[in-house]
Amino acid sequence: VALKRMLNFNVPPVKNSTGEPVWKVLIYDRFGQDIISPLLSVKELRDMGITLHLLLHSDRDAIPDVPAVYFVMPTEENIDRMCQDLRNQLYESYYLNFISAISRSKLEDIANAAIGANAVTQVAKVFDQYLNFITLEDDMFVLCNQNKELVSYRAINRPDITDTEMETIMDTIVDSLFCFFVTLGAIPIIRCSRGTAAEMVAVKLDKKLRENLRDARNSLFTGDTLGAGQFSFQRPLLVLVDRNIDLATPLHHTWTYQALVHDVLDFHLNRVNLEESIGMESSPAGARPKKKNKKSYDLTASDKFWQKHKGSPFPEVAESVQQELESYRAQEDEVKRLKSIMGIEGEDEGAISMLSDNTAKLTSAVSSLPELLEKKRLIDLHTNVATAVLEHIKSRKLDVYFEYEEKIMSKSTLDKSLLDMISDPDAGTPEDKMRLFLIYYISSTQAPSEIDLEQYKKALMDAGCNLAPLSYIKQWKAFTKMASAPTSYGNTTPKPLGKHFSIPLTSHYVLQNLPVTRILDNLMEMKSNPETDDYRYFDPKMLRGSD
Repeated sequence: VALKRMLNFNVPPVKNSTGEPVWKVLIYDRFGQDIISPLLSVKELRDMGITLHLLLHSDRDAIPDVPAVYFVMPTEENIDRMCQDLRNQLYESYYLNFISAISRSKLEDIANAAIGANAVTQVAKVFDQYLNFITLEDDMFVLCNQNKELVSYRAINRPDITDTEMETIMDTIVDSLFCFFVTLGAIPIIRCSRGTAAEMVAVKLDKKLRENLRDARNSLFTGDTLGAGQFSFQRPLLVLVDRNIDLATPLHHTWTYQALVHDVLDFHLNRVNLEESIGMESSPAGARPKKKNKKSYDLTASDKFWQKHKGSPFPEVAESVQQELESYRAQEDEVKRLKSIMGIEGEDEGAISMLSDNTAKLTSAVSSLPELLEKKRLIDLHTNVATAVLEHIKSRKLDVYFEYEEKIMSKSTLDKSLLDMISDPDAGTPEDKMRLFLIYYISSTQAPSEIDLEQYKKALMDAGCNLAPLSYIKQWKAFTKMASAPTSYGNTTPKPLGKHFSIPLTSHYVLQNLPVTRILDNLMEMKSNPETDDYRYFDPKMLRGSD
């Protein structure tokens, strides 16, 4: 909604206006592109009058009779380039939108450039949009995609990090969270674990929200921005948790469709990029190997199959694709059958009565064609994506990994030794083996003895693994003394599954017993629990900070 308002020159689009939209160009930087692309398709942009969308730092020709909407981060080089656009008189008018709040001094730079270029009247609006986060689904957002390694787990936990670097990372995270709540139009209650990076973020975010509320004249949480009263009596709970409370889950090999796509394919910002494997045709000796075709698919909210099955276990997905294909073929055959009936010649009465009966059928068949084509497109898409996932599962024995890790995490009895798994040359990549071993190491109540550890290390090295992650986890485990209270993942017994895979169809514990799920449950229900009893409590609406 916020993006559409921005693209409509910062006035809410009128629902039932029949008039043509105002044609305009959209100029964004990489950050703006990442925010817009998961939410608005090129067609939707065109419907809103965007005829051209260009990167700020590309070579752009002047289009002097068209307004330009800018959507960029307020960085030094972006501002310089915008000032250059003003001087070169590229567009008829300029609507400048900053993803994150622009500083006073940078605003003055733009003003000076506008005066110098005699273009003050053409700068129509300047807005802080507070949209510095990327929404991937109705219930999921991420902070950033560009430079994400700068705010990653590794960045925060580097041993040689300086205080100033840490401050910068925290400020970046806080800025995105602040933008999220401005866009939501609600002030959260904040809970966080103590003595962690999560606490640093909470303190800073609380301060930033407080300062904004105190400045009544410029507060972003008053008036029409506040979700028009619908949320005013409800407060969201923001729980900030340090990744260190559960390092096993992100290493775990998964078994649901979306998680698998994310784990084994190139999947970013709702788009999956596939290399189409080309059949093993024998090429003449000495000929160049054929190039692989790159294909990309968007897995979006409008894709009904994806919405329905992204959380399903993989074998179920494969079955559903098959069912969809069969129902599509039946519909297609019906259309073909009607067409052949319509080609009936001769005047016999039977044909005529059949004809009138079938005209109605054909009309409805024709009107359902666009829907049918869309169905076909989705079936092809998911056939290709699921096939690509299946190739990884088979070649790396990911079903075996998944099942074995589930057993480790739920403390069930293991049917074969970990050493055998690591030493099996056909099971998985070196990274798969390392992930498995780290899960074992993190989840074990008793760390393996030095002798055993050496044996594991040798097996891992023979399998081609890089041992750096192990030495980090070893230090981390010693440091947190987690051995005394290992993260528990509940215990369940996997049930074998159908014909193709010996895999539990649903992993019960994934739902109930992941640490983050438990923490959230405790805090939402206000349950007393040693895990969360010392979590700090912030309410930015309270006059003074009280804990």
